[in-house]
Order: sequence, then C-alpha cells, then structure tokens
Amino acid sequence: MPLDVDVAAQLDLLASLDAPALSDGSVAQARANYDAAPKPPGEPIERVEDATVPGPDGEVPVRVYADSDADDLPVVAFFHGGGWVLSSVDGHDAVCRRIAARSGALVVSVDYRLAPEHPFPAPHDDCWAATAWLAEHADRLGGDPGRVAVCGDSAGGNLAAGIALRARDSGLDLALQALIYPCIDDRQDAYDSMRDNGEGYFLTAADMRWFWDHFVPAGHRDDPRAVPARADDLAGCAAAYIQTAQYDPLRDEGERYGARLTEAGVATEVVRYPGVVHGFVSRWHTMARAEQAHDDLAAALRRAFGT
Repeated sequence: MPLDVDVAAQLDLLASLDAPALSDGSVAQARANYDAAPKPPGEPIERVEDATVPGPDGEVPVRVYADSDADDLPVVAFFHGGGWVLSSVDGHDAVCRRIAARSGALVVSVDYRLAPEHPFPAPHDDCWAATAWLAEHADRLGGDPGRVAVCGDSAGGNLAAGIALRARDSGLDLALQALIYPCIDDRQDAYDSMRDNGEGYFLTAADMRWFWDHFVPAGHRDDPRAVPARADDLAGCAAAYIQTAQYDPLRDEGERYGARLTEAGVATEVVRYPGVVHGFVSRWHTMARAEQAHDDLAAALRRAFGT
C-alpha cells in the first residue's frame, strides 16, 4: 500500500527543510530539534499530577493521568520514546492523556534518566523501579496494584519489553506488555524493513545506530533487558500487544518478536498499520491513521484489564 496522503505530505515537508539527520548532529542539537517540533495539543482530562517514586539512585519523577476520580483504576506504566536520548514526560504528555482517556486506566508516565549521560542500565532500572513500586503501591495514586501493564513507543517499547522479561524472572505478574513500534534488536542486517525503509521515511537506519550506540555500551549488548531480541526463551512473559508501521525500519524486528512470543506460548497480537511511518502514533494532528491505532491500543488494554 502506498504512503497515506497526509504522511507523504509530512515527509515532503521534512525533506524540504533539508535538516541534518539525527546521526549527523550532536545530542544537544537533536534534543533542541525534537523539543522545537510541533506537538499535538493535550486534551483535558480529570486528573494530571506530578509525583515521584523511589528509584535505584534517588527519586524517579512520574506524571500521573486519569480521566476518572475512581481510586482503583487499572494501571499503565508508560515509557516514552525518543531513542533513549530524547523526549520526557512533557514530550509525551498529549499521548498519555489520550491513553488515559480512551482506556480508562491510570497512566503513570516515567521520566527515566536519558542516555548518553545515563546509559543502560539506568533507563531500564528507573522503569523497573517504577513498575515494581506500582505493583505494590499503586493504590497511593488511585490505582489497582493487582492490574499493572507496561506500555511504550519506540525506545519506550524496548524498555517495556525489557521490563516484561525482568518481571517474568522476578515473579511480577503484568497484565500486558503493549509495544508500539518497539526497538527490539540492534542487529540491522537481519531485517528487510531496515534495508527497505532505512532512508526517506523519517527514522533512518543510521539514526537507529546512533541511538543504540548512545544507549547500550558494547559490553551490555548481550543483555536481553537492553536488547530483548537476545532473550533465549520468551515463555512465561506477559501477554503482548504490538503495533508496527508499514514504512518503519523497525517493522520487522517488532513483528518477529511477536512471532517469537507466540511460538513461546505467550498470547500475542500484532497489528501492522499500512501507509504510515515510525512515530505516527504521536502525530495524530498530522497523520490521521493514528486515531485507529489509539482506539486499538485502548481496546487491547481494556481487554487485558477485564474492563
């Protein structure tokens, strides 16, 4: 299927700006460009508040979202994308508002430490600390500690997959791992989509190498918490819901991970969205197909929570 018309228009606009690729600039430049890019408006919901949870090296900031004043909502621990280098709870604020509004869950967005200042395992450890705390104390925020899911987009999907592996090994039961076009593997040669979509579709193969090199020191590349594709056995992981995009270099690694989860006996649903590129879920103000992805994600969370 060809690119959606609105997606093609955005790619044409990006090409006309002749901006340097992420991998051609500094971390500071990449962050400035990301922060300056227009974001969709954040819709009003019942409750948005900042808090902290105990972390491995001090308090971890979180932002809590709920579109209800109930005190026993199912919980989504959300980890933002941005290549482990970019974004924050502010950068993904509008996304989390929509997840909370459409799913009826308490969304807790984790402001984990960023690479390269804090490479792996710091981002993973922050996300794990928040998830484990929620599984015991979510009631302090208005959530149900017995119903916790993890969710993330792109690099956040990598973190969610790594947390799901650690949860299995630690005996922590998760309701779902919802992975939105996740970064699963640093080995690019194994995936046709990395070759076919690695240039000209917003996220590039060179960008992904740049992100991985900032996030994971060479000595940690065999750790499945950092590179989930390295996991030898996926049996016993939380049920999975995976969204991929047709013109995304990460498409095939996400879909292959879903196939491996299914082969390991994990209930898994993989949905590929045609005509779109990496990042479309966060760009519903310019890419209309994101609306369906939002509805589908909310439905998957409601099914997992039994709501």
